[in-house]
Amino acid sequence: MAKSKISYIGQIAVNVKDVGRAVEFYRDVVGLPLLFESNGLAFLQCGETRLLLSLPEKEEFNHPCSVMYFKVDDLHEKVNTMKELGAHFIDEPHMVGKMGNVEIWMTFFNDTEGNTQAIMSEIE
Repeated sequence: MAKSKISYIGQIAVNVKDVGRAVEFYRDVVGLPLLFESNGLAFLQCGETRLLLSLPEKEEFNHPCSVMYFKVDDLHEKVNTMKELGAHFIDEPHMVGKMGNVEIWMTFFNDTEGNTQAIMSEIE
């Protein structure tokens, strides 16, 4: 029997308190394209992964989301753009490590719903 191999994450759900407000942030500030909204759910695209914004379906799902690291080519440019659009960053861009000749840089921000997210870049 062949085993099915996982190739990538297809969708990530983020709990929100206000779907409309969260859509505006992830679409207008983070820069993700909105695919569609339906019945209190909103779907945005990030590369091959969809981002689902929704109210928690049940109390057991009502918790802060995991940190998502949005990868960009130019970290400083993206941070400046997001700041101009009202994003609140927790820290400044900083190098967290090296893999061979590649430097890994990141910085963290809060979304409108109280979740902490990150922007990252790999620089050669």
